[in-house]
Amino acid sequence: MTAPLQSRWTAQTVGMSYDILDRMERAVAKVRERLLRATAALNEAGIAYAVVGGNAVASWVATVDEGAVRNTRDVDLLVRRDDLPAITAALERAGFVRDELLDVVMFRDGPDGKPSEAVHLLFAGEKTRPDHLLPAPVIQTVQDPANFRVIAVESLISMKLMSNRDKDRTHLRDLIGVGLIDASWLEKLPPGLAERLKQILDTPDS
Repeated sequence: MTAPLQSRWTAQTVGMSYDILDRMERAVAKVRERLLRATAALNEAGIAYAVVGGNAVASWVATVDEGAVRNTRDVDLLVRRDDLPAITAALERAGFVRDELLDVVMFRDGPDGKPSEAVHLLFAGEKTRPDHLLPAPVIQTVQDPANFRVIAVESLISMKLMSNRDKDRTHLRDLIGVGLIDASWLEKLPPGLAERLKQILDTPDS
């Protein structure tokens, strides 16, 4: 590295403001607060739901190794479509604003909330995307110690395999890493999903 390039690199590196760590911590805290506020509203209204997505993965990973938990920026909930009017009323009372983008029903955190940081709904018994092999599962949950309902691990694994994006495969590797998934799961899954899981098991460092 030449001297001018090294100087620029050093300036950029040490030039970060000292509040960067605080901002990182606040970002994580905001997601957690949004998750707790949304699920508390649904709990109070007596509406069935399951926390899915990255927060569900984090909850399950934390049961084994809290140091392996990966942060996520949004909140995904599995609900019943028939409950959508009641869900809307409950979340709006909690300060969320209903919106829809690319056929995804979401609740932004206030009028200025970003879609990428919203509460996103998935519907039980319906395909989340047309190319999914199977519809989303029925709502089967376990109780998180923080008083929200998390999707059963079997359903979570199936949903992650159906979605099969880079981040979903990363989440599945997180579950493999703490021992919640192993080769025995190949016999429990439909052939298409089992094939995807085998590829992940065979390429643990990809």
